[in-house]
Amino acid sequence: MHQNSTTDFSLRRLFYNQEIRSVAIQIITLAVICYLVFSIGQNVLVNLAAIGKDLSMNFLWVPAGYDITFQPFIDYGPTDTHFRAAMVGLSNTLLVAVTGIILATILGFTLGVMRLSNNFLVSKLSQIFIDFTRNVPVLLHIFFIYGVIINLLPVPKKAEAISGVFYMTNRGIFAPAPTLEQGYEFVVGAFLLAIIGCFILAKWSKNRQMKTGKIFPLFWSCLAMIIAFPLLANIFVGGAIGVEVPKLKGFNFKGGLILRPEYVALWFALSYYTASFIAEIVRGGILAIHKGQKEAAHALGISPTRTLRLVIIPQALPLIIPPIASNYLNLTKNSSLAIAIGYFDIVATLGGISLMQTGKEVETMSLVLLTYLCLSLIISAAMNYLNHRVVLKAR
Repeated sequence: MHQNSTTDFSLRRLFYNQEIRSVAIQIITLAVICYLVFSIGQNVLVNLAAIGKDLSMNFLWVPAGYDITFQPFIDYGPTDTHFRAAMVGLSNTLLVAVTGIILATILGFTLGVMRLSNNFLVSKLSQIFIDFTRNVPVLLHIFFIYGVIINLLPVPKKAEAISGVFYMTNRGIFAPAPTLEQGYEFVVGAFLLAIIGCFILAKWSKNRQMKTGKIFPLFWSCLAMIIAFPLLANIFVGGAIGVEVPKLKGFNFKGGLILRPEYVALWFALSYYTASFIAEIVRGGILAIHKGQKEAAHALGISPTRTLRLVIIPQALPLIIPPIASNYLNLTKNSSLAIAIGYFDIVATLGGISLMQTGKEVETMSLVLLTYLCLSLIISAAMNYLNHRVVLKAR
């Protein structure tokens, strides 16, 4: 009798132990989730077998049989495999995501600062643009920009040259493109050397400013290095990198760089839509910094521009970066709307045409889902690292 009461008391103590109870609940939850996943998987396999299908990735190595109009990075033809078509779609998705994040960041910070301007007109115009953009679905923005490009821009034969080398038409934007000749590696090496030099110069200028208080013109110095080093290397090797200018031949332009209307519409619409959210984040981050910081900087004779760049923004960045990361993720995921205007991203290629041709619904959509999951995790990790770097640390 005494032994049973001791055992009951020990079990009761284990049950009321918060740490043990927490671990037990997590184990049970994990077991239930694994069981559900296993049951769903088994059910999928049974249903596929009932209609004569099986799970297989062999379709990736079968010729795709369809063409892709926009393929700036990977050569592709209809005789290539579904895997290569998926890689073209992935590269197009990455192109929209990277260029969209860059433009959205620039526009977002600009609009956020404009919202705080003392100029009534500048402040109100930016507010109207932000409020209008945020309250209209992003898909309508994409359709609007695409419609403007297709219906308002001239046909290639009637396009007017911008600076003699740029042409904006309803078939895309045509611009000069670099051409690579023998010895271009030296020019690329000079460019990388300039980038490394900029990092070294930035570290030196920061230490110099901490010791002496003098500000080094870092931006202009780095810009001069990035331009001068490759230019001198190109002259030294005899023009290894040239420029190909688009020329009108027949009914369209040939040569140079072409940005298709589908890409331009998707890129620009996603960029300014995301920028309107980033602008409010930037405005909120700046307003969160106590006005005494600005007053102290002005009392020291620091100009308003330098106060914003050197005092306010560095303190606001830890508040700005986490919500901006969410908007970067949204921009990347919203790029899947590309299928609505015929832009060949990973959804349109692998999750669209390849799915319909092969009938591999589970396999293709699983690959698409895993692709977006990996992209989201990479962006989150990069932004977490950046946030850790900009957090102000006490001495």
